[in-house]
Amino acid sequence: MTDESRAVTEAALFDAFGGLRGMVETTVPGLVFVAIYTVNKDLKSSAIAALALSVLMGVARLARKDTLKHAFSGVFGVAFGAVFAMMSGNAKNFYLPGMLYTLGLAVAYLVSAAAGFPLLGLILGPIFKENLSWRKRNPGRLRAYTKASWAWGLILLAKSAILFPLYWWGNATQLGWVKVALGIPPFLLSVYLTWIFLVKAPPPIDVIAEMEAAEAAEKAEKAEKAGTTGTAESTEQAERTGTTGKSAKHARP
Repeated sequence: MTDESRAVTEAALFDAFGGLRGMVETTVPGLVFVAIYTVNKDLKSSAIAALALSVLMGVARLARKDTLKHAFSGVFGVAFGAVFAMMSGNAKNFYLPGMLYTLGLAVAYLVSAAAGFPLLGLILGPIFKENLSWRKRNPGRLRAYTKASWAWGLILLAKSAILFPLYWWGNATQLGWVKVALGIPPFLLSVYLTWIFLVKAPPPIDVIAEMEAAEAAEKAEKAEKAGTTGTAESTEQAERTGTTGKSAKHARP
């Protein structure tokens, strides 16, 4: 793969998963929560501080005219966890929604890969402008997306296998610090493996460019037909005019 293709792949991965800023925004609120809770054991103040920070980061993204997906995905997750924890009175429940999401995502990656319709292809296909062309027209891309989906699924499943026992048998502080520690490294490993699989795969088929080219060719064909029809009509009209002139000439006494 060329350097340009590598750069495109890297940019697409960062766009899909929020980049370095996205990793920080998904980790810092949980870090703030567990840090404050470790000090004062006050569930309400810890949850409110984490939520306030998440909202500020979301507003900052909007101010930078970032996408709504990246601006509010983290806010909703933290808000759900904060409300759930305060309603239940259990600090560990601050992390439960995110843990369930991670487990569900792991299952989705694994099931989709086993079914031959890898989830990662659905996520990255539109970003690469290939949509679903990788399924039938680009078998090398299909294999790469399948391998990457297996990698994501297994890594997230391993993360869940560490966190859920802590949720059941550990305390909130232990769970919080371990979850923070497992925030960025598994994500980086998953993205790196995805990059490795994709840079070795054939380049994507740009179906958007194909559609635009087909539309341009269709317009050119219509214009050509219209021009041919116009020329034929002009010739026919000239012939009729000439015939009429000759008839009038012969009709004169």
